Order: sequence, then structure tokens, then C-alpha cells
Amino acid sequence: MAKFTVGDYLLLRLEQIGIKHIFGVAGDYNMEFLDYIVNHNGIELIPTCNELNASYAADGYGRINGVAALVTTFGVGELSAINGVAGAYAEHVPVVAITGAPATKIQALGSLVHHTLGTGDFSIFARMYQQVTVAQAYLTNENATTEIDRVLGICLLKKLPVYISIPMDVALAEVSAPSDFFIPPVFQSDSATIAEIIDVSVNILEKASQPVILADIGVARYHLHEQLRELLKATGYPYATMNMGKGLLEETHPQFIGIYNGAASQESVRKRIEQADCVLTIGALMTDFNTGKFSAKLDPSQTIEVHGQYVKVKHALYNNVAMADVLSAFCQRLQHRDPQTLYFKSATENLDAGFIEPIVGGSSAPITQQHFWYRFAHFLQEDDIIVAETGTCLFGASIVPLPKGATFVGQVLWGSIGYSVGSLLGCAIAASQRRSILLVGDGSFQMTAQELSTILRYNLKPIIFLINNDGYTIERDIHGERMPYNDIQPWNYHQLPNVFAGNAWAIKVSTESQLDKALETAQQNRDQLAFIEVVMDKMDSPEVLLEMLQQ
Repeated sequence: MAKFTVGDYLLLRLEQIGIKHIFGVAGDYNMEFLDYIVNHNGIELIPTCNELNASYAADGYGRINGVAALVTTFGVGELSAINGVAGAYAEHVPVVAITGAPATKIQALGSLVHHTLGTGDFSIFARMYQQVTVAQAYLTNENATTEIDRVLGICLLKKLPVYISIPMDVALAEVSAPSDFFIPPVFQSDSATIAEIIDVSVNILEKASQPVILADIGVARYHLHEQLRELLKATGYPYATMNMGKGLLEETHPQFIGIYNGAASQESVRKRIEQADCVLTIGALMTDFNTGKFSAKLDPSQTIEVHGQYVKVKHALYNNVAMADVLSAFCQRLQHRDPQTLYFKSATENLDAGFIEPIVGGSSAPITQQHFWYRFAHFLQEDDIIVAETGTCLFGASIVPLPKGATFVGQVLWGSIGYSVGSLLGCAIAASQRRSILLVGDGSFQMTAQELSTILRYNLKPIIFLINNDGYTIERDIHGERMPYNDIQPWNYHQLPNVFAGNAWAIKVSTESQLDKALETAQQNRDQLAFIEVVMDKMDSPEVLLEMLQQ
């Protein structure tokens, strides 16, 4: 009977928490562990073109699947990935970052081996990861099983990345197979605290004449979409999301009023939120791009904040309470209101006609941002995954109403240029049965274009819209409209699928009628990756972006 090793143990635990794929790049300090992955029936290794893209893919996978993992080699590999892991930390995505390290004897001797700084210090890179992960494990023969269980539990509990260093010889060390299934820890609310919170909050909300719910990223990370739906059903309150929470529920929901982004919001949404006599925020993160460059005006004395493990009622802070428990208690205690008494119009009622009326008769006119997003809104289907790059794509897509079951993925806080291409890979691997769509600008695409190769390698069939506006348009909007640092070398983008030799069709479009034909083909042809290069003017930007930058 084959021996059971630390490598086997780690993979079994990863499988038990729901991970079916691991992204990464081979290096001579992790290859023994990679052998275990290749030979493990329940997990597939997805090699990427580089470690940075592996971390982006893990981030996307984690958003869809609930948790993700990547594996890199010591030093050069893990530092290439640290940017993506930092992004997962900033945006609360549970990712297990695994580093294959030199053997323990080499480390103990301080040997001057490759992929080190030549100082004999083997802990320096791990110390870097302490800043972007919530827990770290440095595996030995003696502590491996307990440490693996500890950090995986923290990863799931805190919804943040963790770091595991697995030396080459430790990966091969024999350990006892676990006798039990891994049971993730559950955060337990303090009963007395939650009782007080609910009493105080219900009293405030019931007295409010114009309450409103503002939901955001925390709902997604704790996978409480249906609990949010139940709260809306129980109360009848109108609700909005912020940019990071876009698409928590279908945006045709009768109680959904739109996206709140401070002064950059649609006027009816801004007034309904800022003039409410009680705002119940759920998982809100008050970042610059989430608040219209901090132009949001939410009065703390009229706000109840529900977060993953704490609640703030006006100026009082309550720790040790779980978001799920608070939402459940609200559903039971709050009285249902008649929508007519709450004075709001749904987002559907307030939609620009372009998002509602069918667009017919495409012309030879150039494609504009406005026309593209109108047309894109009619292109979407239920259960789509939409990955939008930070830039004109993210802000343009933010105003497009999402259908039922659609998931919106965007790196609103970290905003690492090129994130979306790797993230698309992770999303498509995590949910291959769903249609994945990428919205990316030409400048961002040049950062991480090689991962299109991996997407084709695994015969994934997303629809890629590359917005070719001749450089960094969002940067030109911010500063340096005519400066050379916002220019890029033009590529023949739509020819890249042929270069990477995959199952794909591609086209370059520059007029409305050409766009219409491409979209029709993309709807009908689901058997190939679709790559649609959309040419726009370099200074054409979504109105919502320009409004935010003016704040």
C-alpha cells in the first residue's frame, strides 16, 4: 500500500473544502508536490503562462467557487504571484497560496541556492506574504497536518487568502491519513449581543418612514444572496448596491433602484439613499471607486452597518455577530411595508430607453461607448458571468442591467491592470457550464494577453470583447490626455487567437452594423471562443466615469 504523505493530506483537505482545480507554474522546488496534484483524482492542475496570471485566475475562481488555490515555486514564483494575492486580500477572496520551498536541510544550513537573495535567509519571502495573507503555515514533518487544517479553517472563516510553505522533503514525508472529513469552522454569534443589536436596530427601522437597504461586496463573499432576497421579501424595502456589489441579485428585481456611487449616481438613486431616514448597509466597503471618490453622503447617525462579523448601529460598535444571523433575525422581526408608502421607483422604471427598447437597423456609424453598452445590455443572458477590467469597461458595464443569475466580476478596489484576463480563466474553469464574458481594454489586455493561450488550451469558450480605444483612455481622463505614457503599441488583436492556435473565431468591428453581426454570431456559435475587437475613439468614455472624475 502506497504511503500517505503531507502532499496527499494537503490535497485531500483542499478537495474537501471544495477546490477542484489548482492554478500555478512549475518550478524545481514545487515539482514533487505538482506530481501529487497530477496524480490526485479529485483535483486538476491548471498550468498558467506565469505566476501573476495564476494568482488572477485563482482570484476569479474563488469568487465563483467560494475558495481557490494556486501553487508557485520559492522566491521568483511566489513574488510574481504576490500582487494577485494582495488583490484577493483587498477584495476579500479566499485563496490558498502554496509555495514549494527548498528542503528543510538546505534551509537549516543557510545554503546559497538559486531563487534566493544569497543571504541564507529563507524566511524573507514568507514575511512578505504575512502582509497580504490572514494566516501562514510553514510546514514541517511534525506540524503539517494540524497547520494545514488551521490555516484552511481561517481562510474560510475570514474570507481572506492564506499562505502555506511546503518544503520539498516535507511534501514527501509520511503522515497518517485523516480519519474525519474537514469541517470548516463556523463563526458563532454571541447570543446576548445579537439580541441587543436586533432590538435596537428593529426599533430604529420600524420608526423610519423611508428606510433603504444598501448591499455590497460582503453579501457576495459570505454567499448570502438568497438571504438578501429573503430580507427584501420580508420587508418590502427598496435596495441599491454599490459598484463592488453589482449583480448580487438580478437588476430587474422590483425593489432594486440602481447603483449607488455617491455624486456619480443616477440622481433618483442618490436622493433615495442620501435622503433616507435610515440606511441599512450590508457588507459595504467605502472605497473611492465605490463612493464616487468619497462623495457619498451617508449620515452615521442614520445608518446601520452589517458586516461579516460585526455590526455598527449609528455610533455603537458590536463585535462577535455574524452577518447571516443578523439578516435571518431581521427577516423574522421586521414588518413588511407596502411599496407605495416607501416612495421609490425600480431601476427598470428609471432605465434609459436605450436599455429597454430593441436596437434595430445598425448603421455604418462608428461604435460609441453609449451604443456599445446599450447593445451589450440586449446581448446578456441569464446566468452569464461578466468579467470587467478596471477602466472604461468597468464603469461602462456598471450601468448595464444584469439578468437573473448573472455574476459580475470586477476588481474595483485593488484595480490591478490586466487582472481580468487571468480572472476570466479562473471563472470559466470554475463554472464551465455557464457563459463567461470578458470586457477588457487594449491597454489592460497587453499586460496579460498570454493567458488567452491557456484559455484556448483548455478549450474554454468565453466571449471576449476587446475595446480598442488606442491606449489607456481612463488614464487619459485622469491625467495626461496627450502624454506618451498613456500610448501603447497597436496590435492586431483579433489575430491573436490564430497565433495561439485554438478553437476560436475572431473579428474586428468598427461600425454599428458590424457589431450587430458579430453579436449575432456570438449568440449562435457556442462551440468556439469568440474574440470581438471593438474599435472606439480614444477619448470616448462612459458618462458615469466622467461624472465620477469630476467629483
